Amino acid sequence: MGLSAIRKAAVLKADESRNEETTLWCNRDLVPLPPSRRTWGWFGFFGAGSLGALNVATWQTPNTFLTQGLSVGQAMAIIVVSRAVICLFSCIIAWCGLTWHVGFTVQNRFTWGLRGAYIPLIQRSLLNFIWCAVQTWNGGRLVTVCITAIWPSFQKVPNTLAADVPTTTQEMIGFIVFWTLSIPFLFIRPERFKKPFFFSSLGCGLAMISMMIWSLSVAKGVGPVFYQGQKVPNNSRWSISWLMMAALNQGIGQSAAGMTNESDFSRYASNKWAFVLGTCSVQWLVGIFVCLGGLVTTAACQIIYGEIFWNPPDLMMVMMDNGNGSSASRAGVFFLALAFTFAILFQNVCGNAVAGGIDLAGIFPRYIDIRRGAIITFTAAWIIQPWQLINKAATFVTVLSSFSVFLAPLMGVMVQDYYFNRHQKIRLNHLYRPEDSDYWYTYGFNWRVIPCWIAGWAPTIGGLIASAGGMSKAPAALFQLYYTAFFTGFSISFTTFYAVNYFFPVKDAGSFDEYDNWATFTPGEAAKLGVIPNDNAEELVNTRFGASGYERRGPKVLKGQEFDMETAAPVEISEKAK
Repeated sequence: MGLSAIRKAAVLKADESRNEETTLWCNRDLVPLPPSRRTWGWFGFFGAGSLGALNVATWQTPNTFLTQGLSVGQAMAIIVVSRAVICLFSCIIAWCGLTWHVGFTVQNRFTWGLRGAYIPLIQRSLLNFIWCAVQTWNGGRLVTVCITAIWPSFQKVPNTLAADVPTTTQEMIGFIVFWTLSIPFLFIRPERFKKPFFFSSLGCGLAMISMMIWSLSVAKGVGPVFYQGQKVPNNSRWSISWLMMAALNQGIGQSAAGMTNESDFSRYASNKWAFVLGTCSVQWLVGIFVCLGGLVTTAACQIIYGEIFWNPPDLMMVMMDNGNGSSASRAGVFFLALAFTFAILFQNVCGNAVAGGIDLAGIFPRYIDIRRGAIITFTAAWIIQPWQLINKAATFVTVLSSFSVFLAPLMGVMVQDYYFNRHQKIRLNHLYRPEDSDYWYTYGFNWRVIPCWIAGWAPTIGGLIASAGGMSKAPAALFQLYYTAFFTGFSISFTTFYAVNYFFPVKDAGSFDEYDNWATFTPGEAAKLGVIPNDNAEELVNTRFGASGYERRGPKVLKGQEFDMETAAPVEISEKAK
């Protein structure tokens, strides 16, 4: 088989009857979603958000703030405030996807230009590669606990890895098993995630509640860590106000990646309020409860075991050891670890692998769709080698969590452009072709946005470098800017982009297509937008629980037409009679 034949075979196929096409700028996963593919109700977003909250990182969040010298009350206050900010910005960023049914991948084209959009896409793709690898490693550690619960002798397996490999044979086996178990779920399209979200979030939620109730009943109370007060040394370089600001910035920064590409998933919403209700309820209810539950459980186990175990896998291993390896203790730990495992599995698949697939689809539309991109993102875990990152370079993960330094300015230009330059109006047709496109700008780049984005992160990057490098003697101003990186970066990029567009306005900003060529909108949606509905416009479909929603539905049959079952299209009655 020649090279040209291989390339031809690799090109994605498109179903033109569903308004799909495969070009340098488009494939089936980038088109504006029709009503039949918008299957996520409020619980779909609640389930997806729950998986993001029901994980080890959220469980350990209070520990992060307590080790910085804050009190328990201050730590929980920061968690509440940070999640309120996350709710607000998630809805603001997601509104474009909720209205025009395009994702982050396509959304950036009207701000950055068709070619300029590669800048945020490449940035997001690299971030997805790394986070997917790190979360796969965390899932592998939970699998190691499950295997040990079934076969206690697994804990005594000799380490056969080289001395310079910062992990053990048991952990590597757990990683391989978790990675292998995740592969089949990469083939599930986002339209069909309702059942996995429901069962995995329910299972992990019950597991966390069970751990908390068990620990409280055995300890008959909570330990000293739950009542920890403020522990900032008198000679500390930072006041409590700056420590709280740094913690707030860190709490928001942990979710910055998800907020930035919120439109990738909001476009699947059956209606706007399904997204708002599902997302806000999970951020407030589940997110805060998991943080509090982690704090309570850890504090109770401090009485039981005499030590503090913030990491659930470590705590579960101790629970088995203190149960003297009894079948009851091993069975309990197994089901707890299994629930955590599936929660992190689906969160990793959806939040990292699928998100990475969407971004790669925007970079290589002719050859990569969500499924292929997700597989590539997941396979990259072996190249990244997360055991090296986590076990050898803890500061790397800290830097990764601080990536909001770059993402907050990105959100700043996105919000300013969509709401203030374009007044929430875009031309869908111009997002998928360079010819005569309003979004081609200068050779595919909007020169206005790049300097404004750089202006947002330039003042804060010094503090990030100083923190990652342990430069404690660096000027205080560098750290202070870094501790406010999210708000500073967003504000600077928003303001400068507003000024640049005021003096150098974009031609026809706020224009939109008069006719719905993509059959994206229902007649009601088209009326609200002032768009002429497509002749084959669909109504929103109320799918049953677990259904994909992506079903072949007959196009709208107008008066004087009937549906031809052979051609799957409406035809004039008089024409068919001939």
